[in-house]
Amino acid sequence: MAKVTVDGIEVEVPNGATVLQACEAAGKEIPRFCYHERLSIAGNCRMCLVEVEKAPKPVASCAYPVADGMVVKTDSPMVRNARRGVMEFLLINHPLDCPICDQGGECDLQDQAVAYGMDHSRYREAKRVVKDKYMGPLVKTIMTRCIQCTRCVRFSAEVAGTSDLGGTNRGENLEIGTYVEKALTSELSGNLIDICPVGALTSRPYAFVSRPWELRKTDSIDVQDATGTNIRIDNRGPEVLRILPRVNDDVNEEWMADRGRFSFDGLKRRRLDRPWVKVDGKLKPASWAEALGAVAAKLKATAPDRIGAVAGELVDVESAFALRSLMVSLGVQNLDCRTDGAAIDATRRDFYLFNTTIAGIDQADALLIVGSDPRKEAPVINARIRKRTLAARFPIGRIGPKGVDLTYRHEHLGGGPAALRALLDGSHPFMEVLKAAKNPMVIVGRGALARADGLHVLAAAWQVAREANALRPDWHGFNVLHLFGGQVGALEANFLPGPSGKSLGQMLAGGVDVLWLLGADGFDPAGIAPGTFVIYQGHHGDRAAARADVILPGAAYTEKDATYVNTEGRWQRAWLSVHAPGEAREDWRIARALSEGIGQKLPFDTLDQLRLAIAGALPALAEPFAKRGCDDTSGPAGNPAEMSDAPFAPAITQYHLADAIARASDVMAECAEIYGEQPALQAAE
Repeated sequence: MAKVTVDGIEVEVPNGATVLQACEAAGKEIPRFCYHERLSIAGNCRMCLVEVEKAPKPVASCAYPVADGMVVKTDSPMVRNARRGVMEFLLINHPLDCPICDQGGECDLQDQAVAYGMDHSRYREAKRVVKDKYMGPLVKTIMTRCIQCTRCVRFSAEVAGTSDLGGTNRGENLEIGTYVEKALTSELSGNLIDICPVGALTSRPYAFVSRPWELRKTDSIDVQDATGTNIRIDNRGPEVLRILPRVNDDVNEEWMADRGRFSFDGLKRRRLDRPWVKVDGKLKPASWAEALGAVAAKLKATAPDRIGAVAGELVDVESAFALRSLMVSLGVQNLDCRTDGAAIDATRRDFYLFNTTIAGIDQADALLIVGSDPRKEAPVINARIRKRTLAARFPIGRIGPKGVDLTYRHEHLGGGPAALRALLDGSHPFMEVLKAAKNPMVIVGRGALARADGLHVLAAAWQVAREANALRPDWHGFNVLHLFGGQVGALEANFLPGPSGKSLGQMLAGGVDVLWLLGADGFDPAGIAPGTFVIYQGHHGDRAAARADVILPGAAYTEKDATYVNTEGRWQRAWLSVHAPGEAREDWRIARALSEGIGQKLPFDTLDQLRLAIAGALPALAEPFAKRGCDDTSGPAGNPAEMSDAPFAPAITQYHLADAIARASDVMAECAEIYGEQPALQAAE
């Protein structure tokens, strides 16, 4: 440790730390543009100049290492003059766009110009003009404002791993761009907007929509993938105008995937805002009393073993628990939340959770990916894996389709279960790599489980983890990577078939006469047997709504106080940002209202009472989240010897159209067209 004195305050910092980090440890704020704590050091903006005793000139604190006994001054006359000079140089070519700039009110350059800028310029030369670059439908560019801090270049190369951006020419002719006019290819491209310290890169969907001080800000959770990204929802009145990430080092650091960030316009399109009842083969508007009456009458007239319920991909824990409670009160055991047909053994939590935890990836030293494409399924987690590969040697093997670019080097072991067999019998050398690792990891994707032999694949992956010594009291290396924010919560709520209950496939094949779909759009509704009475409860007129006999309008994740569980089993709260449109209601309230109509009143009237009931029934909610070990290495049901030879198929083939909200978004539709994604199923209008 080195002792450094900053403005008379003595602090101890690790050897190799920078002067800027020492200043921050002393509580001093240092202005900067190019420096970002999650990116490599560039040292090219020079705004962070400080005075170091005995140094002949000001030094760039972001790139200057500390030394024991160093004395630093952050607010001396020399420092103030140096920073004013740097600011004057930065503003030579910067346009006077503040009144019309989308970054106004949130611009680092604007803020620092208040402290170090002048009210006039000594330069009379014409300002340099740079042609705007095309970067796709999500990022808008005004490159004349660019100050060449290269944050975007470093993010693209280091975090996103796509190397889309770079500089051309030199000196005053330097321009940042994509080399050729093309759309950015990263699923994390929206983060470029956040890290740009000026208005050069802004949000195209949000352009000229509002000013930040007009927005109401609400903390929430992104449910459009299973990472559980902490987000902030910005709304003006009844409309969501922007979604931004919040910092959580254990989950998403400060990054966010594009689908969750930019699909917010889908929250106001194709919405279900009133109940509908099918009369003479045609859906007609109805009142809540009529819709609930029709559902109650049908449920009363149907035997419990002929009633089924399915929970969808974006459902919150409260809604899943309330509907399950309603079904159990009727004696219904036909429940399922695996709309993709994934074979998941829920007898133990560690059979279906990301047990290493997202932050635990940083401690792993070998990885096997089975039937998953983390880049498409969880871009933020994929960035965490890439970060680990850059930190030190981290061998990665993947079993799945060939030709997948994960943004980091990996060894393709095979296309299907044959590679798993080779690992188990020791004929593949990568098994020795896993065994030699101190903390090996295995990640199993839903693509490997959503098949007839999925349970056998799950058992085989567990056995690989066990033989690689990845299952220990101090380390749990077995992980399941889910796709959406509601999938784990429904598993936690035990929304699964009872002892004599039917799975989703059996229900669709005619195993039930009444089928309740709670936001379940993850399968083709054409597979529902003719004559089945379908109740659709959800927020979008998507795939399953057109097949419904009764539609009960629910609330989207931005429109309710709710709890979601991410892929690692972390319980997180989302808060209401805007109210649901029209007559739509929170999903748990709909189940509660219906329970009275069928004479099975649920024992909760308020959200607090419901959460108390959940806490009593699901003790995992009361447990603080912590890194897990494995004390019981006995595996899930399934026999690895019974795996088929069919190759694994990707779980997500259309990243920008993967959920109901995204399929309703015009922005996501434009992205899908640009990136060549064609919808497999046409959403209902």
